[in-house]
Amino acid sequence: MLTGESVIIIAQLRMAAVLASSPLLGTAACFPVNSERQSRGRGNADLNIRRHFRSIPKLPSIKIRLSGISTGIVSVVSALSFDGQPGAAGEVTVGDERYWKSYAWSQNKTPRICIVGGGFGGLYTALRLDSLFWEADKRPQILLIDQYDRFVFKPLLYEILSKEVDQWEIAPTFTELLANTNVTFIKDSVKAVSAPGQSRRENGSFASSGDNTVGTVLLESGTRVNYDWLVLALGSESKLDFVPGAAENALPFVTLENALEVDRRLTDLESERSGLDKPIEVMIVGSGYSGVELAATLSERLGKKGKVRVVDAGSDICSSAPAGNREAAKKVLSSRNVDLVLGYYVTGIRSSEDSSTSSPENNGSASTSGSSRYSISLKLVTSRKRSDDSHLEADLVLWTVGTKATVPSRDLDTDYPAFPVNGRGQADTDEFLRVKGHPRIFAIGDSASTKDSAGRSLPSTAQVAFQQADYAGWNLWAAINDRPLLPFRYQHLGEMMTLGRTDGAVTAGFVDLTLDGFVAHSARKLAYLYRLPTDEHKTKVALSWLAKSTMDTIALVQNEVTKALKPK
Repeated sequence: MLTGESVIIIAQLRMAAVLASSPLLGTAACFPVNSERQSRGRGNADLNIRRHFRSIPKLPSIKIRLSGISTGIVSVVSALSFDGQPGAAGEVTVGDERYWKSYAWSQNKTPRICIVGGGFGGLYTALRLDSLFWEADKRPQILLIDQYDRFVFKPLLYEILSKEVDQWEIAPTFTELLANTNVTFIKDSVKAVSAPGQSRRENGSFASSGDNTVGTVLLESGTRVNYDWLVLALGSESKLDFVPGAAENALPFVTLENALEVDRRLTDLESERSGLDKPIEVMIVGSGYSGVELAATLSERLGKKGKVRVVDAGSDICSSAPAGNREAAKKVLSSRNVDLVLGYYVTGIRSSEDSSTSSPENNGSASTSGSSRYSISLKLVTSRKRSDDSHLEADLVLWTVGTKATVPSRDLDTDYPAFPVNGRGQADTDEFLRVKGHPRIFAIGDSASTKDSAGRSLPSTAQVAFQQADYAGWNLWAAINDRPLLPFRYQHLGEMMTLGRTDGAVTAGFVDLTLDGFVAHSARKLAYLYRLPTDEHKTKVALSWLAKSTMDTIALVQNEVTKALKPK
């Protein structure tokens, strides 16, 4: 017996067939068959095929001639889908309906591993998987997805500001790094993720979809990626929204784009103040590793032309660092006249143009500089009196505190996280780095909440992500080959920091010893050279650094010889 809905669908199909064969209708709209959709409501039946579909090779298609067709055709188009070439992206809209185009894997017989996020965790997991031995029928197809086209070795971003490295050395393209591997790269952003066996109820709770082996990743471009195994490694992003004005007036220092923007701003200020007796004032919010490394790097770069301040609510800098690193940092910052404004937290940041508040250091007068300046409101942590509020001004405000993990939503219509998360927004994982309740999904790096053998939460550092990538790659191999998985065991190898072009601090994790000065600076660069991805890239960077070092040495010798030959 046919239901009312069945009768409607049959009627719609018949109407579509008549319309398609009618010679009286207007221009033909052609689209490939075999699609799934992501509904975003009901709307008009206008068929809006995005222009980038024109570049897709011609496929078997159904031609439908349309001219003012009623909404009945929507259900017909909804039943169709779009076959894609491997890696092709696209989305079709019919009124308010969205139809997601599937990513076409090269085959469906071998495991499909999708890795979202191309940072330390994601890229190194992909490289680890590619390096393992696989039987022919189990060698996985590996897809790496990232919103940028470059991998960024973030611990060396400070060297962009000190001009010690070139961009290509610490930010090679994924295409270059993966050229000799079986890993495919797609530049795209993740919009939503569904786990294997999941669908969403109207209240946002999880429900079973009946398929416990295939999950889906929806991308910004309109591509839907079905996967058998997923690695969640999206990292984290700066959190500036908890202080008024921070998002509009402060610059974070997390990405390559951030580093290049800071360098550009500094270059503009240096050019503007050239020949003027007016120092460039830089305010750094946060005195953790990032804030202190920035302060040391910028104070060295600006020298007497600048004034660097570090503001933090704590009573000391680098509170979680080994004592040796902390003392080495204090020594360098003191020698470069960096002001430490400790015991204050920032309550707001405003452009001086929008504020009548003047800096006490300007004797109550407003800034007359032609460049933008910012007023930073501070409050003493131990006081509740308004009279203890302070204001400072700066030409550049850098933000190094507060991050939030990036965990995708369940779908496009809600903000429900795809997986259970902790208070910091990180996915909860088991000892094998699998998301709890989802044995086919691994989470690593800043996206994951991971504990060490003593039950303590691990920090969000590159060192942790390095080691997790190694375990995640191995455990994926073990799961696919029905072998026992290895519980993650973090080994703390030590901590390193840069303090300028010739200064640094290194504390080993296995011995109570701290190196500082040029020796520590060199040891840190060598350690990171070893950690760079792929042997080919390491070799290129090593040769580049060797050439630079040779040229610097020659220049130094020439300078010393010139000084020695000068008549006294």
